[in-house]
Amino acid sequence: MERGSPESFTRMGTLGVEEECFVVDETGRPTSGTDELVYEHDPPAILEERLDHELFKFVIETQTPLIEEPDDARDALLEIRRALSEHAHAHGYQIAAAGLHPLAKWRELEHAEKPRYRSQLDRIQYPQHRNTTAGVHVHVGVDDADKAVWIANELRWYVPIILALSANSPYWNGFDTGLESARAKIFEALPNTGMPTYFEDYEAFDRFERRMLETDSIADRGELWYDVRPHTAHGTVELRTPDGQADPDVVLAFVEYAHALVEALAAEYEDGATGRAPDHRRELLDENKWRAIRHGHDASFIDRDLEGTISLGELVDRECERLGIDGIKRVYERESGAERQRRLLETTGPDALCESLLLGVE
Repeated sequence: MERGSPESFTRMGTLGVEEECFVVDETGRPTSGTDELVYEHDPPAILEERLDHELFKFVIETQTPLIEEPDDARDALLEIRRALSEHAHAHGYQIAAAGLHPLAKWRELEHAEKPRYRSQLDRIQYPQHRNTTAGVHVHVGVDDADKAVWIANELRWYVPIILALSANSPYWNGFDTGLESARAKIFEALPNTGMPTYFEDYEAFDRFERRMLETDSIADRGELWYDVRPHTAHGTVELRTPDGQADPDVVLAFVEYAHALVEALAAEYEDGATGRAPDHRRELLDENKWRAIRHGHDASFIDRDLEGTISLGELVDRECERLGIDGIKRVYERESGAERQRRLLETTGPDALCESLLLGVE
């Protein structure tokens, strides 16, 4: 039973980005290709030990190398994306990205044979059988285990902001769900997902993780699929909430925001702040997340002080000024991913929609 350790938390502010993407054919439609790309052909050197697949044979995952400085994030992300795209093209495939592929129908697609996923399918059944989701995970290094748990607690309130900005999955199983991020709702059907509860310190989180393992509630610690979590192996806080994105600039905006949030919260912790997390009931955080799922860029949220509501636009302005960032402002001011998908399907059809989801590498 592999366990994490508080000793993993040694470095502050490093970054890592995981992206889940779709293997598609020459027309941009989902197709099984991960066996060839992951197992049957050697990937480019930069992807060695950084390329894997997910539950379905059309969902592939990459990881950047450890990013020492935020300014290096763009080059690291684009290098991985280019390598993946070139690897796919060399074997007759393309790569696309969104929270859900709008033309993916789960009953028509193959599941992977990896024992871990076969076990999950047997144990979880229907919710996992239909799980065609793809997201972005941002890791930020934290140099103390208790600090990491405190930061993860505080980050829960910010999860819906990031989800609303990233909303890029209006279609699931071939129909319009009426949601801006159907991925988030599909994924929440799995156990141990969604908004986590509050943990008093690292010992409390470790006790929970251990109990889940010892009671066979999870097969490994990676099955704690919450929207934000302290990663007890990597020594990071991991934000797992954004929908997948074709445009690297959108991903990099979330990387910038996540890094700035973690650094700011770390400073608060070091100054002895008590934080707001103890007052943030999970039910209220779930309400904010629902607003992000349903309304995307048009969402408003219960504010951090719980005294009223605030629009996403106001929040973005406030956060950019507070943290000295601008990426999420540009994301907010552009057409959302969900809006773009609907517009393209309605005005130009499925071919243009599929083309728009191809992975950007510049």
